[in-house]
Amino acid sequence: MPLPLSGLRVVDFSRVLAGPHCGKHLLDLGAEVIKVEPPGGDLSRRAFPVQGAVTGYYAQQNSGKRNISVDLNVPETREVVTALCATADVVIENFRPGALGSFGLDYASVAAVKPDIVYVSISGYGQRGNWAGRMAYAPTVQAEVGFTRNTLWHFDAEGPRRRTDALSHADVYSGLHATIALLAALQHRAATGEGQYVDVAMAAVMTSINERVHVDLADHDLGSERPVLGATDAPFFTSPEGDPFVVPMSLVGSLTFQFYCNAMRRPDLLDDPRFLTPQLREANFAALHAIVQTWIHTFDTMGALDAQFDEAKIATGIVRGIDEFAASEWAEQWGVTRTVSDRAAGTITIPGMPWHFSRHEEPLDDQVPALQGEHNVEVLTELGYDAQQIESLYKVGGLVEPAREGV
Repeated sequence: MPLPLSGLRVVDFSRVLAGPHCGKHLLDLGAEVIKVEPPGGDLSRRAFPVQGAVTGYYAQQNSGKRNISVDLNVPETREVVTALCATADVVIENFRPGALGSFGLDYASVAAVKPDIVYVSISGYGQRGNWAGRMAYAPTVQAEVGFTRNTLWHFDAEGPRRRTDALSHADVYSGLHATIALLAALQHRAATGEGQYVDVAMAAVMTSINERVHVDLADHDLGSERPVLGATDAPFFTSPEGDPFVVPMSLVGSLTFQFYCNAMRRPDLLDDPRFLTPQLREANFAALHAIVQTWIHTFDTMGALDAQFDEAKIATGIVRGIDEFAASEWAEQWGVTRTVSDRAAGTITIPGMPWHFSRHEEPLDDQVPALQGEHNVEVLTELGYDAQQIESLYKVGGLVEPAREGV
């Protein structure tokens, strides 16, 4: 049975991460995605490492998309791209506000030729307000919305060695929220026949995914009490086999301290003068941690320990490298990763599907990372352009294909 979004056509103007991540999810759900790339290529084509003829970064976000590469400064090319958008259900872009409008490819212009289009823009601060025109990257947005400050505070990091988080959360989450929003817009279109414009602001996304906003914006002085559950204060321990692992329960917080006492069968600790309050538990943290760690080492295996932790509703997570995780039996059973061609007789490993559908369990199709402009002729032929017209567009620089030029 076809995947859920089979038959949907997406034109993807985006580059690097937020927009391409959105487009890749649509592709994995069955949509046809045509990436429109500028003459200089997507910046991610120049990332490290290069594997074969492409970069791993580009392959992870774009494998399986067809690719045309055009210079929108050539008027004839704008006509081609407008014609392409007229065949689409969804358009995705993540330029600064107004960038595509200068080429007549903003929402209003595309909707004039395709009234039911769902057009999605992803930008740092959206299309409205006095910050709309600001340049934005994931680390800068994360800094603006409190994410970075919370991280620095959490790890007590100061001085010249301070660094931002290693992952581009704002880009990835924005790509996911754009996917959610455009699927909702498609549902609206199915019910009413109406297309619409979807404006996604990375700064608003990062605020929405912060589970402690209600604390950070409230006038509460909790002292040493931990304000929220989970990752706020997850301690590390060492397993019976000597592996580091994480428990997502604070030893300091009043709610979660009880979980440890229950797991260890140590109700006496609740009345221990050293641990009566969050302030005391924080002051005597080393002694409390040592009690739990000593108890852990009374078990022969992590499996046996997990069973008792599980009874007390405490989860554990071994600190693994992604290579160890990907090689695990569970990851192989799920299909956590897959390989795609590197266009030079090798392969690149990228994420697999994060979902399984009961009615769509066929083997995955091959997903090949396209070379820049690889499908120029194919796509334009589908749009009704003949060989002479296509060649003319190459001659005036409207179509770009480095492989064809021998570059």
